[in-house]
Formats: sequence, structure tokens, C-alpha cells
Amino acid sequence: MSTNQQGHIRLTSHPGAGPASRFPITWGADSARGRGPVIATVNSGPDRNAIGAHGGAYSVYRALAISAGALNPLVRPDLTDTAPTAQIGPHPQWSDPDRIVSLDPYGHRVAQDFAAEIAEGVDIRPTIAVTKARLTLPEIQEAIAKDRLTPDGTVLRPEGDIAVTKAALDPVWWLPGVADRFGVSETQLRRTLFEQTGGMYPELVTRPDLKVFLPPIGGITLYIMGDPALLGRAPLTCRVHDECNGSDVFGSDICTCRPYLTHGIEECARQAQAGGVGLIVYNRKEGRALGEVTKFLVYNARKRQPGGDQAATYFERTECVAGVQDARFQQLMPDVLHWLGIAHIDRFVSMSNMKHDALTEAGITIGERVPIPDELVPQDASVEIEAKKAAGYYTPEPAPTSEDLTRVVGRDLKDF
Repeated sequence: MSTNQQGHIRLTSHPGAGPASRFPITWGADSARGRGPVIATVNSGPDRNAIGAHGGAYSVYRALAISAGALNPLVRPDLTDTAPTAQIGPHPQWSDPDRIVSLDPYGHRVAQDFAAEIAEGVDIRPTIAVTKARLTLPEIQEAIAKDRLTPDGTVLRPEGDIAVTKAALDPVWWLPGVADRFGVSETQLRRTLFEQTGGMYPELVTRPDLKVFLPPIGGITLYIMGDPALLGRAPLTCRVHDECNGSDVFGSDICTCRPYLTHGIEECARQAQAGGVGLIVYNRKEGRALGEVTKFLVYNARKRQPGGDQAATYFERTECVAGVQDARFQQLMPDVLHWLGIAHIDRFVSMSNMKHDALTEAGITIGERVPIPDELVPQDASVEIEAKKAAGYYTPEPAPTSEDLTRVVGRDLKDF
């Protein structure tokens, strides 16, 4: 490899196909075996059929553990008793190559679907895990104390914790599909990924025959309240939330992230208690996918400008520092809803137009949009809310209810 004067990395070798894996991938096949396993471990030899490494961003920590001698690079996971605690799918969306391009819909079924290959020594690893847990939040305790929620002993216990099924999903990108979502050629996407990661994955440009990429980024965590088997069959309340460590974990009051997240959890618990399902989709996209360093620089720039923090210059200051207002680009976000078999969201706990439009353009209908109550907006976050409204990121008034929409279209939205 070499670097030109513009800092672009160029390969000095010629691209071409490598030896064919005995496990070709047919994206969008109607079964795991028809599709083929995703094999991305570096010790898989000729079986390797994907670019990148399992574990996403954590693959670098794995490398450090191997360097330090704490981890044997040849060790393979024992998947005994790791099966999902709830059955997810298969759903019709799994066999539609246009619906899911950023995750492996069969990623939680590896030990089940490829047991024979694993037994013979093929290193196939899950990219999705499903387990059960309980959520304990002071905001839920407060909702019980104020009689907004009443423990039922199943969804919400008297102690105030919420029973959930949770799933972790690592990204698995089908490069032709990702390119199509963003309206670029696969060649352009591969070249840009290669260059903008400092040439970390030369196979992006030297192995056009490898179409699957496991990028070194954070994944998605789902929190399902109620019976997961009812997803797509019962009323659904859903909050799609993008990570904000400062607010979500530490309670920083410059934004509405934790208040909206906990409000969404409360609404999801209420839906589950009524016989429906509540769903929180938590995406690792810190600081609008710009990262915390950039976010904190923007905080300083906003607060130090003449006149202090202002809605009128909110996004301008972000763009001055980062070069872009928002790098989340929600085109890939609906994939996880398709993985769950969801075609309609009855109550969407978000007023983000970007999220709403991405879902509806992906064929997922939305009934009611649920705004954050005014009393939950921290004083320091009012600038953020007003800026989003002015920029068209955020619907300023409550959207029509599902009953309103039913009157307009003349039929129940659940019939769609």
C-alpha cells in the first residue's frame, strides 16, 4: 500500500478474487443453510467468507488480549446452553434481500442451524444473542409512586423492576445492499470504507468476491417487554433510541436523551401490561454517530459563542466542528424491526422526523407518535428541542393518533 499527497490510501497490488470458500453466501435465501454461515474468524483459513472480524469494535480488545498472552488465538467458543431464551423468527422479511442488509437474521441460530459444521471444526460464531433480564430504574419507581404505573407481578414487579427479553446484535453488512440504501455503487462504498478506515481492511478493495463485512462499530441492543412471540401480532409501543452516554448513564441535562428513553420504557411497560408488546431499540451511535470527543467540542463551541447557547446556531456549531450536522443516517435502522417481523408500530415514542421517515420508507407503518411530556424536558435542553423543531428534525406538534389516521384512510391501519 502507499499514500498519495491527498492522504488517500492506494493499493500497490491488484484486486481480484481469492480462493473460493466452500461456504458461499446467498443473501436473502429462505433458510440459514440456503444462505450459508457467516465466517469471519481469522483462523478459519479458506472457510473465511467475510471481511472484518467477529465482535465489532471489541475485536481490537481481543487483539490486545492475544498480544498480552491472556487469550489463546485458536480458542473457540463452547456454545453449549447459549441458545436464545426466546424464539425470534423466522419471518418473511428474512428472505427479502432488500429488507435486511446490515445484520445477519440467522445470527442467533448458529449453534442450531450449523451444529454439524461446528462439530466438525468449522469456526462459525453467533452475531446475535437473546437472553432475559430485569430493568431497575429510579424513573420507574417514581412512576409507581405517582400511580402512573401499577405493578402486576409479571411485567412489573412490586419491587419496581421490569421483566424484559433482551437481544444484542452485532452489525453484519451485505455490501451490495448497503450501497443500494445509500444510493452509491458498491465499488465506491468499498473504496470509501477502505480509505476512511486508514486501509484497515484491504479486502474491501482486493476481494470483490467477498460481499459480507463485519464493521468495527457498535451494534444494537433490544429490550422487549411482554411476550416476544406477540411481536407483529399485538399492539406495539416502540422507542428507537440513539446512544447518549452522558445523559443515558450519567444524567447530563443538556439534552432530553435519558428523559425520553425512560419515558419510552414507561410507555412500553404500560403497553405490555395491556397485553401488547413494548420495544426499546438502542443503537450505538454516540453523539449523532460523531463520537463523544466531537460532541463535547461542540458543547464548548455552542456555549462560548456570543450570546451563549442558541437554537438558531445549534446545528451550525455542530457542522463547524464535525463537518456535518448528523452522521447517524437512519437508512439502516429499520433492519432490526424487519428482523423482528414488525410491519406496524401502534405508538412510536419519538418525534424525530428522520427516524419516522426511515421507518415508513422501509414499509413500516406508524399510528401515533408520542412526544416527550414538557415536564420531562430539562431546562438546559430547551435549546436542543427548539433547534430540532426549527430544522425540521422534530415534529413540533403531536402527530395524528391512529384513530385520526383510520378516519382519513377509511380502514384500520393494522389491516395494512
